[in-house]
Parts: sequence; C-alpha cells; structure tokens
Amino acid sequence: MRQRDELDVQVRAVRHFETGIRDNLELIEMGEAEGDAEVVKEAEQALADLLAEARTAQVETLLSGEADANDAYLEIHAGAGGTESQDWANMLLRMYTRWAERHKFKVEVMEFHDGEEAGIKSATIQIKGHNAYGWLKTESGVHRLVRISPYDSAARRHTSFSSAWVYPVVDDTISIEINDADLKVDTYRSSGAGGQHVNTTDSAIRITHVPSGIVVACQAERSQHKNRATAMAMLKARMYEAELQKREEAANAEAASKTDIGWGHQIRSYVLQPYQMVKDLRTGAETSNTAAVLDGELDAFMEAALAARVGGGADQATA
Repeated sequence: MRQRDELDVQVRAVRHFETGIRDNLELIEMGEAEGDAEVVKEAEQALADLLAEARTAQVETLLSGEADANDAYLEIHAGAGGTESQDWANMLLRMYTRWAERHKFKVEVMEFHDGEEAGIKSATIQIKGHNAYGWLKTESGVHRLVRISPYDSAARRHTSFSSAWVYPVVDDTISIEINDADLKVDTYRSSGAGGQHVNTTDSAIRITHVPSGIVVACQAERSQHKNRATAMAMLKARMYEAELQKREEAANAEAASKTDIGWGHQIRSYVLQPYQMVKDLRTGAETSNTAAVLDGELDAFMEAALAARVGGGADQATA
C-alpha cells in the first residue's frame, strides 16, 4: 500500500506540472494577443513557482533509500560549554522545528532536559511526514556556532558546539529482535518549564541497550507504560538506523565524500560574528542569510548534501 501511495503521489505530481505548464503558456499567449500585461505577469510568476516545485520534486527523487519515506526522530544534544552550548542546542531545536513546519510536517516532543540557566541539555522530537527521514538524514553531526555571547558581560566572541542525530521511525513491516536481558530500564521524573509538562510521578523512561550502548528516553506521556512503549519504538529505530549506516558505509567505502557521523565530526558552521555566514563543510554550500537559516530555511543545504551522497561528490553551491 505504501509503494502504491508513493507512486500515486508521483503520478499526480507529474500531471500537476503538465497541467500547470500548459495552462500558463496558454494564458501568456492570450495575454500577449490581448495586450494584457497583468495576465502575462501572473502566468510568468506561476511558471516560476512551478519551476521551484519541480526542483524540490527533483531532489525528492534522490530519496530512494530503504527508510527515506518514513517519519524521523531527531535528537539534539548540547556540547561542552555550559549555558552557551545549551542555548545553541535550543536554537537548533527551534531551527529544525521551523523547518518541519515549513514542510507541513507534524512535530511531537518526545523528551527534553532544560539547561541550568538557559536553553536545553538535550531533546528528542518526532517529525511526522512523507520523506521526513530522507530529508533529515544528512543533518546528523556536530553543528558549530560563532557569535558574541549574550551571556558574557564583556561581550566576547564564543564558539559553541551541539550535535544533531537523526534516525527513522520503523513500522510494523520491519522486524527487529531485542533481548530483554540486554536492556537496562530506568525511571525518572519528567522535567519541563511548567504547566502541563510538570509531572509528580516517575513516569519518564530511559532504556539503555547494553551491548550497543544506545540510550533512548521518553517523557511525552503521563503513563509510564506508554512512555516505555514509545521508548522501545525509539530503540528499535536507533538500532535500525545503525544497521542502515553500516550498509551505507560498506557501499560507500571508496567514496571520498563520505563523512563518519559522530561527535567530533563537524558538518556545518554558523558564524554570526564578525561576519554573517552559514557554511556546510561537506558540500561547500553557503549563505550569508543566517537569520533565514536559523528560522528553518535549510532546504538548500539538505539538497546539496543529498546530491553529494548520491553522486559521490560535492559541488560548490550558494544558498
């Protein structure tokens, strides 16, 4: 059913482009024949919009991986540096939330830990939408921020690091066996800013898969049983992603553009001082519109990374 639905979406997209091009070309011809410049202008703008849609659709053809069509989990972790990195982690969480909203994806908070003074220590969100994992999978890695610190009374420039980790939500068609003896399960009290997030019982769940060292946590529900079920689903997703990563590394062992995913492997720099620049260190994609990027305009970077991953090389690009 999923494959049929995906093919149906692709067929409808092609027909949409065909109809849009034909109708707007006819409008341009009519407008020119009648001397109506306004009609011609509107039709030309509609064609430009179709071109932008077509470029996005072209990138989505790169999303042919085994789990690319699935929903995604996104983890954010603050690096060393206390308040600075925790504030940066919160900025990253907002950036990806805004990106998801731009794509009409749904976002659900699964787990988070507030920072001591500001920001967050860590957070996990689930992003629900077609191709969510396919779009986000190249975002795993360390993100570096350079700015004048709002927490430094001397207004000095600081460098902060936070990491993002993306893995796919697995469905019932994927069988993953986990031995209960390999699990360490901890309960703790949910944390939050107040209001509905405050919980007076130890309903939050943290599960550690001892052999692999994978740790997942969930505090989205008030019920410990529901949080445990969700955490188990997250653990299966992490283990599945690890297996996908092994397969990809084996398939791309000779590719020079391949970058290991993990703490200490920086993928992108966000420089706010002394100049404005966001640059992807894997593809060379860059932009000086830092405010737009931090507000969720990430497609240009994701497209370049996807193209580099599929093509085995990275062309210089400007967002």
